[in-house]
Amino acid sequence: MTTPTLETKYVFTITAKIGDVVSAGETGIGVRRIIPIIGGEVTGAIAGRVLPFGADFQTIRPNELIDLEARYAFQTDDGATVYVENKGMRFGPVELLQKLKRGEPVDPKLIYFRTVPRFETGDETYRWLMEHIFVASAARHAGRVVIDVHQVM
Repeated sequence: MTTPTLETKYVFTITAKIGDVVSAGETGIGVRRIIPIIGGEVTGAIAGRVLPFGADFQTIRPNELIDLEARYAFQTDDGATVYVENKGMRFGPVELLQKLKRGEPVDPKLIYFRTVPRFETGDETYRWLMEHIFVASAARHAGRVVIDVHQVM
C-alpha cells in the first residue's frame, strides 16, 4: 500500500488591508513588529470581507528571515464569521526585503512568502474549512497582503 499523493487546489484569495507597522524593537531573537489588519476582502469559492481587527505579529531574524503569525477574521457574504490563524515565513534577498519595509514595489516572485492558514467557525456551511489542511502563497504590497489559499487534497 502507498500513501495518497499530495495535491493542492486553489480555493480563495484573502486581500488583507494593513495599517502602520508598530515595532517593539530588538527582543534578543529579532525585531518584533506588529502590523494591524484593518479590513479587506475574500474572493473565490468564498466571498466576504476581512473584519477590521486583528494583526500580523512578526519576528525579523538577524538574517532577515521573517516569522509571521497573523490572527484575524472574515465575514462571508452570507453572514458566517470565520476566525483565521495564519503562520508562515517570508524570506528573500536582503535588499528586496528592505524595499518592502519601505513600502516600495517588489516582484512577489522574488520573495518566498508561504503560510499555513487554519480556520475556525461555528457555521456548518463552512465547517469544511476546519476539516482540511490549507497552504498559501502570499505577496506583500503597499498597504495590503494578498494570500492565495490552496486546499491540500
